Amino acid sequence: MSMNIFGSEATEEKAENARLASFVGALALGDLVKSTLGPKGMNKILQSGSSGEINVTNDGATILKSIQLDNAAAKILVNISKVQDDEVGDGTTSVCVLAAELLREAEKLIAQKIHPQTIIEGFRIASAASLRALEKAAKDNSTDPARFRQDLVNIARTTLSSKVLSQDKEYFANLAVDAVLRLKGSTNLEHIQIIKKVGGKLTDSYLDEGFILDKAIGTNCPKRLENAKILIANTSMDTDKIKVFGARIKVDSTGKLAELERAEKEKMKAKVDAIATHGINCFVNRQLIYNYPESLLAEKGILTIEHADFEGVERLALVTGGEIASTFDHPELVKLGRCELIEEIMIGEDKLIKFSGVAAGEACTVVLRGSTNQMIDEADRSLHDALSVLSQTVKETRIVLGGGCSEMLMSCAVDEEVRKIQGKKAIAAEAFGRALRMIPTILADNAGYDSSDLVAKLRAAHYEGKSDAGLDMNEGTVGSMIDLGITESYKLKRQVVISASEAAEMILR
Repeated sequence: MSMNIFGSEATEEKAENARLASFVGALALGDLVKSTLGPKGMNKILQSGSSGEINVTNDGATILKSIQLDNAAAKILVNISKVQDDEVGDGTTSVCVLAAELLREAEKLIAQKIHPQTIIEGFRIASAASLRALEKAAKDNSTDPARFRQDLVNIARTTLSSKVLSQDKEYFANLAVDAVLRLKGSTNLEHIQIIKKVGGKLTDSYLDEGFILDKAIGTNCPKRLENAKILIANTSMDTDKIKVFGARIKVDSTGKLAELERAEKEKMKAKVDAIATHGINCFVNRQLIYNYPESLLAEKGILTIEHADFEGVERLALVTGGEIASTFDHPELVKLGRCELIEEIMIGEDKLIKFSGVAAGEACTVVLRGSTNQMIDEADRSLHDALSVLSQTVKETRIVLGGGCSEMLMSCAVDEEVRKIQGKKAIAAEAFGRALRMIPTILADNAGYDSSDLVAKLRAAHYEGKSDAGLDMNEGTVGSMIDLGITESYKLKRQVVISASEAAEMILR
């Protein structure tokens, strides 16, 4: 008789089956995203089952975040692509594909009755060798501003070339580099605000210094204000009517009612006076401002902006160097925001408020235009990837070559290492090298080129010592990545290899 110790719903899978289920899930996920890899990769249309919302994207993390999964191993791959997105911002597809290829190799080895722990040991030796080779190949031009800027533009171009922005990648690469260089080394992308406005075409997008708030200026206020002192507040300015919910007020004459209203008004007036004593000429509130306080503030020559939503208020405070106030009794304790000019601008047919010359000089706004919402959302994701990678590169300034070049370099280094390994581990390490070579293979496949031919040529080129050889995706040949300016961030590549091998190891265990 067999004992059943599990609950009624629990199922148990043992040895082979369990491992197979893991592999199959991870491989399916790798195959799902691998068609989006590289400059010739395709996009995916994601339609949400519940809301029917449509997303068009080729950002690995976005695709993976949107799928409901049941398979444990597949979930691990989703997690590594999320981490890649948070850490570096790009390379989300690569990390997933590499992990899946490592598992594909591991599956073959297990079929040959090699123990998972042996495979893991081999993978470890191989990934260490790859990372050493990658580090050796990394260059650092941060001492020469002109060359470093060119590196940054190249990285941005490489990142964008696999995205929807690829046809205007020159334009957006420069835009992204300008935005990141303004940050002066900070990786806080909060300072770069992205505003999406449907209309126009992608190249109508532009970078604007300062901060743009998608709100309107109150009535009777000047539409332009120089040398602004800004009080940013989160307070209710709508008490010119009695509105205590569910309260019943009995009065014995209409005169009394008027008195109550007058008292309310007096309270409001006192509040407005308290606000005015801060010596400000611009008042931004997160909540509504009713007509009465608005006209009082306008009389005092204070420009009002109401209903600036929370993110807007938070950002505005960050950028103008002010703090968000909610009480006004102690003007001396409140930090005011400052900027040189507040004006109303038009984008398409919408009016927005622009704050220029803000205290945090690194702040800027990117206005994205495009023909449909999906287009702009995807442009936003692509730009975010580029901005993240660039801001990381400004911190870790080393660069490596793209186009499958780094992968082939690492793969060759692994092959060298394999000769020194004794025992079955060598077979596993060799498999790691094969998995790395799958990246250039997939790049070529996605472009419809003959991948086995191209990758063999690429490998030969590396063995002949052409360490800058990579795939020229426009010509379908092996070319020099230095001449083509196909550059990637060292940190990004390193993270991809580390995460993918860790994930593969975890699933193997």
